[in-house]
Amino acid sequence: MNKLITLLFLILSLGCSNQQTGEEDRIIKHLESQLDYAVKNAESLATSELISPRTSENGKLKLVKTRDWTSGFFSGNLWMMYELTGDEKWKESALKFTLPLEQEKWNGNTHDMGFKMYCSFGQAIKYTDNPEYREILIQSAKTLSTRFNPVVGCIRSWDHNSDKWDYPVIIDNMMNLELLLWAAKETGNENFKEIAIKHAETTIKNHFRDNYSSYHVIDYNPQTGEVQHKNTHQGYADESAWSRGQAWGLYGFTMLYRETGNDEFLGQAERIADFILSQPDIKQGEIPYWDFDAPGIPDEPLDASAGAIIASALFELSTFSDKQREYVSVARNLLATLSTDKFLAPVGENEGFLLKHSTGHKPHDSEIDEPLVYADYYFLEAIIRNRAIKTKDE
Repeated sequence: MNKLITLLFLILSLGCSNQQTGEEDRIIKHLESQLDYAVKNAESLATSELISPRTSENGKLKLVKTRDWTSGFFSGNLWMMYELTGDEKWKESALKFTLPLEQEKWNGNTHDMGFKMYCSFGQAIKYTDNPEYREILIQSAKTLSTRFNPVVGCIRSWDHNSDKWDYPVIIDNMMNLELLLWAAKETGNENFKEIAIKHAETTIKNHFRDNYSSYHVIDYNPQTGEVQHKNTHQGYADESAWSRGQAWGLYGFTMLYRETGNDEFLGQAERIADFILSQPDIKQGEIPYWDFDAPGIPDEPLDASAGAIIASALFELSTFSDKQREYVSVARNLLATLSTDKFLAPVGENEGFLLKHSTGHKPHDSEIDEPLVYADYYFLEAIIRNRAIKTKDE
């Protein structure tokens, strides 16, 4: 295993050659073997309701219902393995975990439609020509758009915690806008795009501090659109920088620029990147703690999911920015660290998840130092994006 990780580090850090390409194939085989174990593990425990792996709980695999915000990631992982290998078995497995999510296209009680549907059916549509998947995604976008309040200028995130917030909007919501932008292109319905752009513009206005770190939750008055509270829910404190939240912002605004060509969004992504890269040792590939301002550093839990999201986002941002070399270097350093024995699970362990040491919700003592399915998703996406950059540079 140590030899395998060393080879991956060399592949990610250096240019591509025929020999390195061969070693990269060996690395993909490792990930493929682990995902094969993950599929068997999930299938052995799945029920008519519990279908999708999310994390490990008390040493056992935890499956969730389709309504869970993480339900689309596992099928997305399988679709990406299909892209990496071309093996039809991954397409078949991906469909098994994708199709049960169709019912979520009508679920208007959540803002997480993008996470659930675009990470699953959005991946599926890349590799199939089934028109039903297109219609499922369009209906999902329609459902998501019903949560937009034009007075506020944002899509409502949560319907819970009404004792705390009247109209909560979280930075994570940036990730669900890609579904709307896709639907706008597919249908010609500019309303989808207008909602996404307005949400992003309102987020720039209210979610960010002077140093371009982000609040987690902004609470609006739904009648006037005024900001009522600026809080956190999963971070250390209201004024701290929850690391995954910063990652969501970086990824979201990079994606917005890709889809709109709006320079305001590119500038925002670069400013968020500047803040993240100002954190200690991130440039050298150190994986973030769960909150950049957590009081017990260096004894605080790490968050591999934040590291994977940042790496994936930086790879894409590098394709648009004058800081290409810096962004690619940092992303490859992060990817190399995630691929060491400390984070990458041996085959047959970690309940089938690829990465170890993520943190879901530290303030609620939930999913601390556990694998998380979305960490694996953005890890695989980062590998694919890195491969694309290397191929372009050859």
